[in-house]
Amino acid sequence: METDRLESSLWVGNKRCRAVLTGWHFNWTEVDKKNRDKKTISVPVAEVVGVEEGRVEILPQKVVVETDKDFTVFYVKRSSSGGSSGLLWRLGRTQFSCLSRVLRDQWTNQLRTVLKTHSPLRPHKLLVFINPFGGKRKGRKIYHSVVAPLFELAGISSHVIVTERANQARDHLLKKDLTGFDGVVCVGGDGMFSEILHGLIGRTQQEAGLCENDPSVTLQPCLLHIGIIPAGSTDCVCYATVGVIDPLTSALHIIIGDSQPLDVCSVHHASALVRYSVSMLGYGFYGDVLTESEKHRWMGPLRYDYSGTMVYLSNRSYAGIVQYLPADPLLSSPRDKTRCLSGCSVCSRSTEKLFHHFSDSSSLYSSHFSQYSSETEGEWMTVEGNFRCVSLTCMSSSCPRSPLGLSPSAHLADGTGDLILVWDTNPLGFLKFLYRHTSTQDQFDLPFVEVHRVKAVRFCLPSGKGEEQYEKTGGSSGGVDEGETKSVETESSNGSQQHLAETGTRGELTNEEKTANPFLCGLCCSKSPALSVWNCDGEILPFTDIFSRIHGQLVHLYARGIEDREALHSCSEECDKCERICILQK
Repeated sequence: METDRLESSLWVGNKRCRAVLTGWHFNWTEVDKKNRDKKTISVPVAEVVGVEEGRVEILPQKVVVETDKDFTVFYVKRSSSGGSSGLLWRLGRTQFSCLSRVLRDQWTNQLRTVLKTHSPLRPHKLLVFINPFGGKRKGRKIYHSVVAPLFELAGISSHVIVTERANQARDHLLKKDLTGFDGVVCVGGDGMFSEILHGLIGRTQQEAGLCENDPSVTLQPCLLHIGIIPAGSTDCVCYATVGVIDPLTSALHIIIGDSQPLDVCSVHHASALVRYSVSMLGYGFYGDVLTESEKHRWMGPLRYDYSGTMVYLSNRSYAGIVQYLPADPLLSSPRDKTRCLSGCSVCSRSTEKLFHHFSDSSSLYSSHFSQYSSETEGEWMTVEGNFRCVSLTCMSSSCPRSPLGLSPSAHLADGTGDLILVWDTNPLGFLKFLYRHTSTQDQFDLPFVEVHRVKAVRFCLPSGKGEEQYEKTGGSSGGVDEGETKSVETESSNGSQQHLAETGTRGELTNEEKTANPFLCGLCCSKSPALSVWNCDGEILPFTDIFSRIHGQLVHLYARGIEDREALHSCSEECDKCERICILQK
């Protein structure tokens, strides 16, 4: 708009610049003594953090030098993040000098005006939960030294709660008045994020009069955004949605009001909702590792390496029946080598929809197959056999140790999840599968591994047989090779419904089963447990039979997805050719 435009000469240090503010960009171009343009720096108005009169510094501590003719602009500045997949965001700062105080006030007022009119999604009031015990117990320090000064600069007010017990944040969100808040911020790891997730989803469904225990219900999306300031032992959700684990980067995403929709998986057992999951729901190896790690919490993060080694040596597989509803293969595939990046076209054009309400909801599993006709939504698929692990993820689940994650081509907001089945195989083959998660090799390019893009999954034990019949002798070297066959069925809606009715709701572990059979080397132990447990985003679910479904874009994060580093560097190179410089610090 013409009324948003402002242009004048400003000085940066001893260099004269021609500054131009339009509705969407703030540009300043250095000019030489002959009034020739040298280089231009362009900052999107949407990425301006704040404007202050005088010469001001914010980090590492606030310093203000009051002057009548100066003002300071703070903005997002990108830099390489080393081995991480995303880009680090830093607080850029440029001090400008004007010819008069009147001109200075004109610039500061106009910049603040365009910030309000062109960044309507920026938060004004946030509810902040700090976990003081997570990670290295630095949550409070991170918030007060890095995040709080930036919120103050951006004019964001916050109500801070330091949690004292587990599920305090969840309970607060379920019961307390949330009027006036634009979003909720968690300072902690994946555990704290899970509390916020469960609290917000539960509160939203309560206010909408919906029953979360009914898997047929189409859940209401949450209105409040979630911001994540990473400060935990594991920060998988932050890494998979931003690309780096960096409190400053995450704080800047919150300030500018970025919005990234996120799919959520609901997990049901018997007649109740058990948990929500966004990163991983894993049975077999991943469940066993979590169970074993709980015995060694005194080891800190090293307990996961130790437990993973012990579980690998136990060389176990588990019998089970997996049923899944495939997503439309024409939209995307877990093997298409694409990555879900900022502005992902797959998520943008996805036609995956939330499940419709059922006409008959008298039984938990009696009707969830009938919602889709075989002509329009495809048929449920069934596989049965022995599995090393079964996992379902709504995102890539990447982390610093596994840069590409469990499923590199998974999408954050396309309404689907990726089901990964690892059939029983020899120890060396399974080790190869695990190792490929730490490299760029395709972990799915193995004869005993398959992956499917799905909208719902059902897992249960084989019907009509006792659990004792599925105890395996440790150290089995058998497995699935290329020539072996697996039990695969395609069932219609009615057929699947009948099968589930026969299997019932058995599969919950007794206390004896949870504690029996210590993890021993597969070459030495005589018996392995017949059942594993589910690892749901780092929480143990002590039963086998589950039904899970994907809820498309149920929550929104203060994030924008992982930025394409190559595209930004390409943009920078092109800008250099035309003597313009994007805010990308190499």
